[in-house]
Amino acid sequence: MTSKNPEYDFKWCPGCGDFGVRRALEFALQDFCSYHERPMNSNVIVAGIGCSGNLVHLVEGEQPYGFHGIHGRTLPIAFGAKMGRPDLNVVVVAGDGDFLSIGLEHVAPQAARNLDVCCVIMDNGVYGLTKGQSSPTTDLGVITSSTPYGKLESDLNPLDYYLSIGVSFIASGYSSKPKDLGKLIQAGMEHKGFSIVHVLSPCTTYNDNYEQLKGNAKKGIEPIIFDVPKEHDIHDREAAHKLVNAAKIPIGVIYQAQGRPTLDQRLEDLRGRVKVRSVQEQLEVFVF
Repeated sequence: MTSKNPEYDFKWCPGCGDFGVRRALEFALQDFCSYHERPMNSNVIVAGIGCSGNLVHLVEGEQPYGFHGIHGRTLPIAFGAKMGRPDLNVVVVAGDGDFLSIGLEHVAPQAARNLDVCCVIMDNGVYGLTKGQSSPTTDLGVITSSTPYGKLESDLNPLDYYLSIGVSFIASGYSSKPKDLGKLIQAGMEHKGFSIVHVLSPCTTYNDNYEQLKGNAKKGIEPIIFDVPKEHDIHDREAAHKLVNAAKIPIGVIYQAQGRPTLDQRLEDLRGRVKVRSVQEQLEVFVF
């Protein structure tokens, strides 16, 4: 892992779900570039802080641009990158603690703007890098290093939250199925607008819930994930609401809005309606 970055020592624990997410993102970027006949450096990955943030350094093969940001601020950075270079395919990679705790305040504004970026969120239900503290998606009552007597806050349903604030493309994935996940990520990249692919990516050290997610017939454990039914209408908001509030967790495309203009399109329309002032005209505004 460190051959490309000898000055750093990036590590993921054996079995970490983020390995699968990295492979899925590689599949998605390669297929996206091949389909659109674009070079790999027409993509930029914006990462936050946490185990998920290391992904920006670990993508193998031909390299996209990468920006390793600060905790919880992936969306402001992605916003700036997209406004400065709207031709780039901007992908955010972040964790549940990074994106849904300190970074939560940025999600709703970008949903309202319909910023044309794709966010890949790795949810392991804990703060893995900083030794397993509870995160917004940790279940109520769970004992962690920061909640020795059990977590007091109810856990956040991220899919329901994304739907409620108007995210225009929502998908749910599982890190152990990288090829399927890669297709979901590519679909998020193709979508014109704000897309989030929320990935269940277990932490083998602090929250190893692989068995609960995929089930274990020998132990009588039923899986808590299920494939989105083929008959599900991804454009039906009410159907999506029922799906994300089911007793188990759906895997697949949950919702896709139709016909919503992106922020890029709104800005282009605005430029067509606003008179551009010359430098001299702007200076004269300050003359009394």
